[in-house]
Amino acid sequence: MILLRPLWLLALLPLAGLVLLRLRRLPDAGGWEGVMGSDMLRAMQALGALRGRQPLWMRLLAPLALALLIAGLAGPALPRADAPVLAQSDAVVVAVDLSPSVAKGPGLDQAKLAAAGLAQGLAGRPVGLVLYSGEAFTATAPTLDVGSLQTQIGVLDGDTMPAQGSRPAAAIGMAARMLAGLPRADLVLVSDGGGIDRQALAEADRLAEQGVRISALRLTALAPGAPAAPEDALDRLVRGGAVEAWDRTDRLAARLARSGGSTRDPALRALQYRDLGPWLAVLALPGLLMMLRRLE
Repeated sequence: MILLRPLWLLALLPLAGLVLLRLRRLPDAGGWEGVMGSDMLRAMQALGALRGRQPLWMRLLAPLALALLIAGLAGPALPRADAPVLAQSDAVVVAVDLSPSVAKGPGLDQAKLAAAGLAQGLAGRPVGLVLYSGEAFTATAPTLDVGSLQTQIGVLDGDTMPAQGSRPAAAIGMAARMLAGLPRADLVLVSDGGGIDRQALAEADRLAEQGVRISALRLTALAPGAPAAPEDALDRLVRGGAVEAWDRTDRLAARLARSGGSTRDPALRALQYRDLGPWLAVLALPGLLMMLRRLE
């Protein structure tokens, strides 16, 4: 649960002060005890002209109704499972290297942990998934459903990709088509750096011209017998982003989350959550109706 308008909760502070004053300072007979003698006061109460001190629940009726209204204005909300993904302006594509040097060794576990951790750290931004080896395939279009994305990452294995080889250029080209037209987007390669050639660098330049930043998470474990990629391979590929170790997804997620973003449209944000505020406001109506009946 989140609050769409949390600043309204500040109104609870003066309300709490008013409740304390009402509980401590309310006169026993509405103020008449200050101008009547004790005998007359008892006589008036016996005749029913003065009802004396109000019960506690009656004194708390108005503050409780106000508290419910304030809570409703704060906008408690739950994510909508059926919310459409509309006009993403800040999507992230995670391209996972499943070439034999990664998929046939301990690097596969590193890649899965890195991709899942990054998707979790980027909660609030639509995340898509691309898998590549000798070819690239779209596993998931950008989505806000982190759970389903992590499920797909969890089932990756050494036989997921049918083709051999390592062509990050194909993954970058696939990401360019997925992110075309978006004013803010990111591509993150999860790779050991293998296969980065002149074609991959040219694709990275074209993607950067679209305004897409390229970052990378470096895998360190290689399959037995696999040749090691040049240490600076991923550094030469990134454009506007950074290279982090596979187990430092929190650092990269924080960098992507706080840098260079445009303001999110509140209307689109409201569509992604189910606002429970009106229901809380409805709960305040019985108390208000009882107060109106008392006034009559």
